Amino acid sequence: MLGGRKIDNSFAEVNFFVNFAVELIAIEFMAKREIKFYKHYFNEFFVAQSDKVRRKIAQTLVWIQTIDRLPVSILKSIEGKKGLYEIRVEYAGNIYRVFCCFDEGSLVILFNGFQKKTQKTPTSEIDKAERLMKEYFNNK
Repeated sequence: MLGGRKIDNSFAEVNFFVNFAVELIAIEFMAKREIKFYKHYFNEFFVAQSDKVRRKIAQTLVWIQTIDRLPVSILKSIEGKKGLYEIRVEYAGNIYRVFCCFDEGSLVILFNGFQKKTQKTPTSEIDKAERLMKEYFNNK
């Protein structure tokens, strides 16, 4: 009840979608970086995750788009691999990594992702990301 009137569900649904659209517009307006996916690698990783993990990854990508100076807890360069970075996502005690690079300053290119199960990032995942980054720049 609002002011003595019963509010029906359709009003609440419309209000929710209007607020959601306003938030999306605000994010687009605030975006400092554009994110692109290289081929199918990130998408395959993303759809294989649970809904909650996908939401956490999506939230992290919004931070990458909108925050000027990202802490290393979110985005960290890979030592010895010039131009290669890892996006760091943690959810419910599990750790996920998505490799990426920058192109043209504000464009973030996403490559492969994986769930981290050991303290050290597997060399095979880093090598794959490095190969994809080289392939991306060679085919550009």
